[in-house]
Amino acid sequence: MEKFFNNAGPQLPGDNYTIDPLRRIKLPELQDLIDQKRYFVLHAPRQTGKTTSLYALMRHFNAGTQYRALYVNIEPAQAFREDVSSAVQCMVSIMADLAQLHLGDGSATVLHQQLMANKNWNDALRLMIRHLSSHDDAQPSNPRPLILMIDEIDALIGDTLISVLRQIRAGYADRPAAFPQSVILCGVRDVRDYRIHSSATKEIITGGSAFNIKADSIRLGNFSEDEVNELYQQHTDETGQVFTSEARELAWAYTQGQPWLVNALAYDVTFRMREMRDRSIPITGEIMRQAKERMVLSRATHLDQLVDKLQEPRVYRVMSPLLQSEGDDAEFANDDTEYCIDLGLIRRSTTGKRIEIANDIYREVIPRELTEIAQTIFASTQAPQAWYIDPDGTPEGALNLSRLLTAFQQFYREHSEHWLSGMQYREAGPQLLLQAYLQRIVNGGGRIEREYGLGRGRTDLYVTWPACPEPRQRLVIEIKVKRAKDSLQTVIDLGTTQTREYMQRCAATHGHLVVFDADAGKSWSDKVYDKPLESGLHLWGC
Repeated sequence: MEKFFNNAGPQLPGDNYTIDPLRRIKLPELQDLIDQKRYFVLHAPRQTGKTTSLYALMRHFNAGTQYRALYVNIEPAQAFREDVSSAVQCMVSIMADLAQLHLGDGSATVLHQQLMANKNWNDALRLMIRHLSSHDDAQPSNPRPLILMIDEIDALIGDTLISVLRQIRAGYADRPAAFPQSVILCGVRDVRDYRIHSSATKEIITGGSAFNIKADSIRLGNFSEDEVNELYQQHTDETGQVFTSEARELAWAYTQGQPWLVNALAYDVTFRMREMRDRSIPITGEIMRQAKERMVLSRATHLDQLVDKLQEPRVYRVMSPLLQSEGDDAEFANDDTEYCIDLGLIRRSTTGKRIEIANDIYREVIPRELTEIAQTIFASTQAPQAWYIDPDGTPEGALNLSRLLTAFQQFYREHSEHWLSGMQYREAGPQLLLQAYLQRIVNGGGRIEREYGLGRGRTDLYVTWPACPEPRQRLVIEIKVKRAKDSLQTVIDLGTTQTREYMQRCAATHGHLVVFDADAGKSWSDKVYDKPLESGLHLWGC
């Protein structure tokens, strides 16, 4: 069977194109921590390759003679929430089962049965871990030290999580003879970010205090650009089907190496697009563009999980000004910024001077999801596409962006107060509503690319029409917000300069500067206007 790009679950090297997971987790560095009997955290955003890496690490050590390794996923215990006894019983059962599966250690099952008979689960996890550390069927007289890898640790909550962390901490001094040589806690977040509410003591306990034996925190990063090319080359080497240089460049731009996105794009173009199963057809940039648009519209589980995080207060405090392109990351609590980086929502720019949304696909998905209801209303209440298309002798016609923006001005004047009052991301609402309104361009055959980031002072939209490798129209929209303290003329002058620069960068034929006036005391007749500024550049007030 031909290998394929995996977009669901851990990698299977025999079935999937795979980047060496031991190389990704920097095995020599982990080996040093393990040799030093350290307990540490491995964390990364969802679907980045954590489970694949831990399985590879377990196979690596179990194939040698120095250590034994056991991988345990405790996510099923999440169902018991703060029922500590039931959750611990579930985890002990999982450990006993996996010890039999991966280490051939049936004695753990006997201990599990004894613990069930005693029905005392307060210390059962520590006892099971101690037993596994002391027992080795392969070398009963001289057990090899155990490396225990606990995945999905942050799936647990409240007193259950506190109990697990403290039971591990309680056995720490007994390592390696009666407790693991090394414990690796794995999850989306670093243990320092745990804010654990204890129902028993009615207090907030931080992960750092409940697990103060952590020696290090290692973040599993995205693929590098070279690794993306290496992964795609594996497909070419096996099938002969080529990814053109433009396709590879776009894959990197769209994903910034996020492993699930990299694999999902490639799976789409090599398998879901049935015509591309003909391996003599090269995968071009346009094919990759089409796959990206389908992914954005698909609401895949990975993207849904990502968007769900936007509702969290810690995420909102960072994402709201980011979507407004205002402020500076120095203004935020550092742990909020690091938390959003850990979730994979944002990244630091290549210069390290500002933060930005992690990749182009997330830049598309986030504003769409935040304005989903508005887009639905727009789609159901507006006339067919023809009203904003000028016939010009071509099948696609020409996009009349001025007509679209005129209609948006009227909508915003009539409905913005109602819409913005119900939005969680109210401060970024004007920019998001305009993007939702213009989304019809994508649905109608064009394409919008977005740029925003802290410290920019504006949001940039690049519109191409139609959506093809050589669009006939290239248009830019610069969005700025005038605050009460700002001079309107200063905002317009700065916005004009920024729009002109953006037009030059995109080789755009026309530019539109949209200024939202946030002064609640000003009349709509003063806020709403439009006028040409110079050749090819138009100003719109809202």
